[in-house]
Amino acid sequence: MKEKYELEFSINSSPQLLYQYISDPSGLSEWFADNVNSRGEIYSFMWGDSEEKARVVTRKADERVRYRWLDENDKETDYFFELKINKDELTKDVTIIVTDFAEPDEINESKQLWENQIMDLKQVLGSA
Repeated sequence: MKEKYELEFSINSSPQLLYQYISDPSGLSEWFADNVNSRGEIYSFMWGDSEEKARVVTRKADERVRYRWLDENDKETDYFFELKINKDELTKDVTIIVTDFAEPDEINESKQLWENQIMDLKQVLGSA
């Protein structure tokens, strides 16, 4: 059974701009996957020859998006990934909090993948 984990990264960006890159297919395809398409609330993520589908189950402008993974029959699974934008009211620092699931023996590898993807996101945003 997969385990839930969270990662937090500082991002030098406005929440409004960052939200476009975590919620919009064209924004996501610049850093998260090779290509991203959407039909309504269903997003298709392509990495090489692999395709995974997820449904947007939570969306709050400039704050968060949660994608629930779908199985091969397009039924929702128990697993999701969420990208949450946090802005400290005092310091104005912006962070992105990633919530995801991985098999216990794959958590470190999964975290490393997110670190690499967030580095790509920072480069796209010009905040690397």
